[in-house]
Amino acid sequence: MPELPPARSADVDSDVQTRPLTVCADDFGLALGIDEAILDLVDRGRLAAVSCMVLGRSWSRSASSLRAIRGNVEVGLHFTLTHLAPAGPLPRLAPHGQLPALAALVRSALLRRLDAGEIATEMQRQIDRFEAAMGAPPDFIDGHQHVHQLPGVRDAVLAVVRHRLADRGAWLRYPSMPPGDAFIHGVAIARSWAVSALGLGFRDAGARLGIAGNGTFRGIRAGVGGPRFAELFRRFVRRLGARPLLMCHPGLEGDPFVADQDGATAARRDEHAFLASDEFLACLAERRLRITGLRRRRDPPMSSDV
Repeated sequence: MPELPPARSADVDSDVQTRPLTVCADDFGLALGIDEAILDLVDRGRLAAVSCMVLGRSWSRSASSLRAIRGNVEVGLHFTLTHLAPAGPLPRLAPHGQLPALAALVRSALLRRLDAGEIATEMQRQIDRFEAAMGAPPDFIDGHQHVHQLPGVRDAVLAVVRHRLADRGAWLRYPSMPPGDAFIHGVAIARSWAVSALGLGFRDAGARLGIAGNGTFRGIRAGVGGPRFAELFRRFVRRLGARPLLMCHPGLEGDPFVADQDGATAARRDEHAFLASDEFLACLAERRLRITGLRRRRDPPMSSDV
């Protein structure tokens, strides 16, 4: 099987042959089938970053396997504020020991009912859990279901990143995109707009604090069903822009817990199959793309929100 060219320690756009693309797999630690798929893709050299759910049911079992190969990818915290049990007591957000559903969290965020102190404390706990398992702080921070950019959450996230992680080179995921990009891709237009709208001001706030991150963002899809990921990927890499990041959600065999959470078991298997395939390598070669991380990239981020 042909292999990807190795990522260089200082990937820059002066390489006229290829353009950098950061492919990040989310939800490591949520379930064993997801963890196994991600570890397989890291072993094949198909990912630049892995985002970890330290509240997930398989985190304690799978973290050591990821730690052993951490030098091959950037590894970050997938900050989680929905569905699962929090890392510690949250009397206001999770009074019964269970984090809220996304719709309830978004409603509370928009109504300014979230306790920023609680959010910051929970983020610190999740970073502590990450560091205990990985032996080092996260390379980046993003959010499960993009919760890290919500009003009422983002200020806590920015403060923690600035004071605890920024001097270590950690970056943030900014999940917004220009409105026209969704039309160009023709994928999940309404959902892409909603995610971007909820994140208005987030990138600019991070930039003012000197917190690095991705420029353009790709990977939002319309739930389950729809085109194969091979087709979606080709749409996502149209007009990539500066410092592009593409999120993905690969998985292997169906897990009842995951199916109950998002119903996306078949979509996860399809994503893994494509990313592990020669078809993916051929698509990268056709578009002159190379897989690389964000930490040492020198191309500037986007300077303002969309």
